[in-house]
Amino acid sequence: VVKDLLDRVRQRALSAEVSRALNPGQQVVRVVQDELTAALGKPAGLQLTGERPCAVMLVGLQGSGKTTTAAKLARWLRDRGERVWMAAADPYRPAASEQLRILGDELGIPVYANAGQPAPEVCVGALEAARRGGATALLLDTAGRSQLDDAMMDELVAILEGVRPVEILLVADAMTGQQAVAIARGFLARLPLSGLILTKMDGDARGGAAISMRAVTGLPIKFIGTGEAREALESFEPDRLASRILGMGDVVTLIEKAQSAFDHSQAERQAERLAQGEFTLEDLAEQLRQVRKLGPIGKILDLLPVGVGGMTSGMDANLAERNLGRVEAIVGSMTVLERRRPEVLNASRKRRVASGSGTTVQDVNQVLRQYREMRRLFKQFGKRGSGGLPPGLRRI
Repeated sequence: VVKDLLDRVRQRALSAEVSRALNPGQQVVRVVQDELTAALGKPAGLQLTGERPCAVMLVGLQGSGKTTTAAKLARWLRDRGERVWMAAADPYRPAASEQLRILGDELGIPVYANAGQPAPEVCVGALEAARRGGATALLLDTAGRSQLDDAMMDELVAILEGVRPVEILLVADAMTGQQAVAIARGFLARLPLSGLILTKMDGDARGGAAISMRAVTGLPIKFIGTGEAREALESFEPDRLASRILGMGDVVTLIEKAQSAFDHSQAERQAERLAQGEFTLEDLAEQLRQVRKLGPIGKILDLLPVGVGGMTSGMDANLAERNLGRVEAIVGSMTVLERRRPEVLNASRKRRVASGSGTTVQDVNQVLRQYREMRRLFKQFGKRGSGGLPPGLRRI
């Protein structure tokens, strides 16, 4: 796979198909990005067509993350207007049904389970119950094995024949590398897979498994899992992943995360205050809370081009995480008056804030200096006149 990719890159880079607007280095980056995007295939969404509820069958080996992926996919579908049910069709793993039930309770999504029945009968019963319950989509969390075997495949084929799912998605661990390709081939030999979900794509693999899986199986990658949180499931966008692999970031995904996580009414009120040049430590604390909703700093940095903000390593991300925590602790240790009118913070008050936040007076002074600099910048924007904040900053 890699050899074919390199051959295509070499052929294009040495051909007459070059742009005079780019220097040689930029030209190579563009060619590599284009070829990576092509190798990863085209975006492919779920095909929920036909009689409702549409069944989506999740298959894979043990440890691939099927159960948590089922919950993430259920949340993803629910947020897009589907009435979702889940079915616990793994009678072999201890507490598998209970795990799915707990996840369903967290999301407010019904879970069908019957520990006394074989998996094919559970799935048929779940489909009937979901239909009576007015569901539009049913996710089948099937059993995994430590390795591919005939008994496992026979059971999956029986589920397929009993339920006739519109999608059969293979959930594979991206961290297993080339082993994931062999697993996909084994499932393809017995099941008409319709797509892939790659989990643990927030690890160090950086998409190598995605390229191999797509090239060898020909199956579209439909989703990628990027963490443990319930919202850490993304529709697969080849161009965005290619940019991440090359260290060019994925700002579009970051914006989408912000749009779904932030309180828009609160953000609009803050934008109006900033447009008037008003900015207190309470505003700073609210902004920090909004940033926290995006997830760990390291994952936010992964979506930015390498070098942005001078942060390029896990150590930098850990330092930024600690600094953010220190600012939160310091601001949280202030009284309402101190947050609204920081000028009242004399030496005695600063010592109390430092003691309450487990920091030093020097740390408190540093946070206040950073706050004053931010306030100065926002006041400058506020002096722009009736236009207030620039449109780009208002959107941010």
